[in-house]
Amino acid sequence: MKVLANDGISKSGILALEKGGFEVITTKVAQEQVANYINENNIDVILVRSATKVRKDIIDACPGIKIIGRGGVGMDNIDVDYAKSKGIHVINTPASSSESVAELVFGHLFNGVRFLHDSNRNMPLEGDTNFDGLKKAYANGTELRGKTLGIVGIGRIGQATAKMALGLGMKVIAADSFIPEVDVKVEFFDGQSITTKIVSQSLESLFKEADFITLHVPAQNGYIIGEKEFEILKDGVGIVNCARGGVIDEVALVKALDSGKVAFAGLDVFENEPKPEMAILMHSKISLTPHIGAATGEAQDRIGTELASQIITLLS
Repeated sequence: MKVLANDGISKSGILALEKGGFEVITTKVAQEQVANYINENNIDVILVRSATKVRKDIIDACPGIKIIGRGGVGMDNIDVDYAKSKGIHVINTPASSSESVAELVFGHLFNGVRFLHDSNRNMPLEGDTNFDGLKKAYANGTELRGKTLGIVGIGRIGQATAKMALGLGMKVIAADSFIPEVDVKVEFFDGQSITTKIVSQSLESLFKEADFITLHVPAQNGYIIGEKEFEILKDGVGIVNCARGGVIDEVALVKALDSGKVAFAGLDVFENEPKPEMAILMHSKISLTPHIGAATGEAQDRIGTELASQIITLLS
C-alpha cells in the first residue's frame, strides 16, 4: 500500500511505515494536483499537516483513499465528517506536539516581557551607535513569576502550557466550555511531582483577571477576542496565539497595541495565512513566528511514529 505524506513526515515515521509494509512517498504535490496524483499513483493513505487541504472535492475524486491523516491536532483543513461518511478513516496526533507548542508560547511570552523581538531587530541596526538609547528603551521589562496566566482551552496543549507556567511560579487560571476542571501534574527531572487542580471559570472573569492570555482552541466561527473583549482586558495585558488564525480580531488587536491597552502580542498563526497582513508583520509590539508550533524534531518524531502506528493498526 502507498502513503503520500504531502506535507512531509519524520524519518522515524517513514521507517515505521516501511517496516509495516507500506511505500512512503514524500513528493510535495501542489494543492490543485493532489487528486490527480492520488489516482494516478494508486495512493491509499494521504498524510497532511496544515498546508494541504483535503476537502470534499478531493474526497469525491479519490474513491481509493482509505485513510486521511493529519500530523498534529487541528483538523480544520480536512472535511472530517464528510470523509467519515464515505467510509474513510480520519486520524490525527493530538498528544504529540503539546510540549513543543507550549514551549513556543513561552518563547513568545519571554520575547514580549523583555522586548527581545524588537531588540533583535534594532541591535544590529543601532547597537554600535545608540547603545545607551536602546538600553533605555528596553529597560522596563516584566517578570513572569507571580503573574496570572489565563489559558483559554485547557486541553492537552493548554495543560502542557499550564505545567510550564506553574514551574515558573505563575498563577494559572483557565476557561474551557468542555472541561470543568483538570488535575495538572508537574513532573520534575528526579521523578518527583506536584499535582494541582485547575477549575474552569468564565471567559469574562479570565479576561478581567489575567496578566497574560494564551489561546489553545480549535478554529472558531467567530472571534474569541474581538473589539468588545479587548475593552474588558487588564491594561497592559500580553496575548499569545499559537492555536489557530481567526480566533483574535487582528484589526482590533493592532488598535489595542497602539493604544497601550495590550502591551504585546505573540503570534504563530494568522487570520490570512500564508500572507499575514503587513500591519501585523511590521508592528514593533508583536513577536512573530510562521506557524511552527509543532515544528521541533522531537514533536515530528512523535507525530510520524504515532501516525505510522495508527495506519498499520487500521490497515493490517
